[in-house]
Amino acid sequence: MRDPRFYRLGLIGWPVAHSLSPQLHETALRAGGLDGEYRLYPVPPPPEGVRAMEALTQKIRAGELAGLNVTIPHKRNIMGFLDECSPLARAVGAVNTLFMKDGRLLGDNTDVHGFWNDLNRWAGSMGRCLPASGMALVLGAGGAARAAVYALRMHGWTVVLAARRQDAAEALAKDMRAALASSAALQAVPLDAKGIGGVPATVVVNASSAGMEPNVRETPWPAGIAWPHGAVVYDMVYKPRCTALIRQARGAGVPATHGLGMLVEQGALSFERWTGCPAPRAEMHQLFDKE
Repeated sequence: MRDPRFYRLGLIGWPVAHSLSPQLHETALRAGGLDGEYRLYPVPPPPEGVRAMEALTQKIRAGELAGLNVTIPHKRNIMGFLDECSPLARAVGAVNTLFMKDGRLLGDNTDVHGFWNDLNRWAGSMGRCLPASGMALVLGAGGAARAAVYALRMHGWTVVLAARRQDAAEALAKDMRAALASSAALQAVPLDAKGIGGVPATVVVNASSAGMEPNVRETPWPAGIAWPHGAVVYDMVYKPRCTALIRQARGAGVPATHGLGMLVEQGALSFERWTGCPAPRAEMHQLFDKE
């Protein structure tokens, strides 16, 4: 029996004009036999955007919206407007999915599993299998970095966290150590030759916004620093598909990929929170495979 509901969904962030989420979720709705739409809601950072964030969360409470995704820079800001966060979102300290359950507005984090699922999917496509443990170098200190660090540590990896603002990296590392009840295997360093030069990472993750449209010439990897031997690069940025970082890495013979697969995987999990239906992952991946 066809679901009679119309799912009004969307994305809160700043900026959001570059987002491929409307294409992704409208494809998922059609493939799942559901009616609905997915809109972009550009909300400036606080304090300017506070009223807009509150108004959008009220629309979910009132049933005018079925749910929302949240992206930069609101993954932490939004938490104060919610009734409850999932244990994972609380542990990570970032929310990217909003939905109603039992009359309460909940926040969840689908980035953690979305990142880990796609990292493994990509490694498998190259005939590689991620080891049970290893060392990862994560660039950035925002909500995406929180998801990457949590996923890697949860699976037993050692993580070196590097950001242009070392105080931000140190604050994130402190939060993650507390969340994971572990002080080992996670350190924060400056994003420069002294900090990351010589780190024997097998995976380098860009969890910063460097290289994202419209700043397509930016790269988080400092010039003149050699890539770790045998490493692969996972850039969470997906638009443009071939970022300056990816060109840098591939130019040095280092395998590198974009974040489109993560977009699909985290989006599929969000879709399931909103609709209660299995996400049509094959159709969602195929949407971008055709491009």
